[in-house]
Amino acid sequence: MKSLDLTSEARMSVEMNGFPAKSDPLPVKNGKKPSTNGHTLNAEIHQNGTLPTPKRAKESFEQVPIYTAIMTYLGFYILMFLGYVNQMFFSPKVARETNREGYTPLYDQFERFYLRYVYRRVKDCWNKPISSVPGAEVVVKERVTHDYGWTFEFTGRETKCLNLGSYNYLGFAESTGKCADDCIKVVEDKHGLGPCSSRHEYGTTEIVQNLEALTAEFLGVEAAVVFGMGFATNALNIPTLLSKGCLVVSDEKNHASLILGLRLSGATCKVFKHNNMKHLEKLLREAVLNGQPDTGLDWRKIVIFVEGIYSMEGSIVHLPEIIALKKKYKAYLYLDEAHSIGALGPRGRGVTDYYGLNPKDVDILMGTFTKSFGSAGGYIAGSKEIVDFIRVNSHAACYASAMSPPVAQQIITSMSIIMGRDGTSEGLRRITQLARNTRYFRRRLHQMGVIIYGSDDSPVIPLLVYLFSKIGAVVRTLADRKIATVGVGFPATPLMEGRIRFCLSAAHTKEQLDYALDTINEIADELGLKYSKKPRDPNPILYETDDLSGVE
Repeated sequence: MKSLDLTSEARMSVEMNGFPAKSDPLPVKNGKKPSTNGHTLNAEIHQNGTLPTPKRAKESFEQVPIYTAIMTYLGFYILMFLGYVNQMFFSPKVARETNREGYTPLYDQFERFYLRYVYRRVKDCWNKPISSVPGAEVVVKERVTHDYGWTFEFTGRETKCLNLGSYNYLGFAESTGKCADDCIKVVEDKHGLGPCSSRHEYGTTEIVQNLEALTAEFLGVEAAVVFGMGFATNALNIPTLLSKGCLVVSDEKNHASLILGLRLSGATCKVFKHNNMKHLEKLLREAVLNGQPDTGLDWRKIVIFVEGIYSMEGSIVHLPEIIALKKKYKAYLYLDEAHSIGALGPRGRGVTDYYGLNPKDVDILMGTFTKSFGSAGGYIAGSKEIVDFIRVNSHAACYASAMSPPVAQQIITSMSIIMGRDGTSEGLRRITQLARNTRYFRRRLHQMGVIIYGSDDSPVIPLLVYLFSKIGAVVRTLADRKIATVGVGFPATPLMEGRIRFCLSAAHTKEQLDYALDTINEIADELGLKYSKKPRDPNPILYETDDLSGVE
């Protein structure tokens, strides 16, 4: 049996390397550190050599009341029963598969039933077409159904709504301004709209190379490679890095793109409970002790897969502990920062910036440009050796179309603004505004008595409504009040955890947030959404004095 006990020197190395000093710490003024969006810049090592508990924002995951749980299950079973009755007496208005003998059905029996007789009843709440950029406000095209959700038709009317459903964290989804002007200039000058080729042929253009260099500098790592689609960045690159004989230890709340990539890779996957470090360490210990099943051979590699911000839970990964465990058990770490890059940290550089960690302690940094940068595509960053290996072997680099020049320019301009390269403090203003909006919105919701999930610093805010019928009722009522948002239910979430997901932006003003909060408060009273049993703060939540002063 292998010994897992580390020497005192190795243990100290893990503890010190897990919490390095930042390369460019912010100055201390008046005895206080500057704004850090509610978190500490550096974590100290205790004198006895033990790892301190990392300072982080509070998290909220309140349990559902038992009465609500019973009504949720009862309501879902009634909906299912009515669906079966409907199926018995009415023929669905859908195309049927023919000449498929010997082929696997495109949809299994339950999936067909669920889509036709359960989801269809609230289908109008999803996939709404828009006709504007998804900024602080969005123009929604009105549509109606005359056959209970089987088909829809446009009315020709459009409604401008407050947008609480888009991942426009730093407000760069704009049709005017410097980003838009630079994109137009790139198209008109020499680059055009796209190379219509893969990176291995004619797709590696000067502007894409500039973007990769800037991305690596922004993240604080040796190199980066970019791709035209965020989902494919995970799905097509993970099989390049993993194969049979490798073990993946994955958070149970990881995104579908990560799960698809892991399935395609052929690696063995074990799932640990969400952000549960004890369960993660248990799986790592067992993997090191027991090796591969049947043969007992060592795993070729062990890789931990986590996200920066989990988009359905609004929670932030416990990265300091994960890095310490990764080093202790000599595993690798793959960090998906699709939602955290730009949205977290005093410099907007993601979850490593948020905790004040060295980004080089993460083996593979992955992220997308669709959220904070108002563009499209994704990146993988890390050591030059890993990035060069991906350039040569990745299916996304070999076969997928390269990133479009105006898309790349949008990222370059927005990233330069975040870094202050434009000579202004606009990037810092947006980062601070997002943090202020997030704190204010979450505190007001807590004060109302509704149940919300996630970290106080996360701009993704799930409001729990539980019952399937209430998801549709809340989305429709908010739409009538000109607020566009997203409802999420089974199978995207557990049956018991239907929710409304709000996504905040630096582009939102206090007046817009107050209007949304007042409307949500009214709807919560009407529909009985105030499930929380936590004590409520009786004092007014003041936006102007929201605590962004960091720690002493």
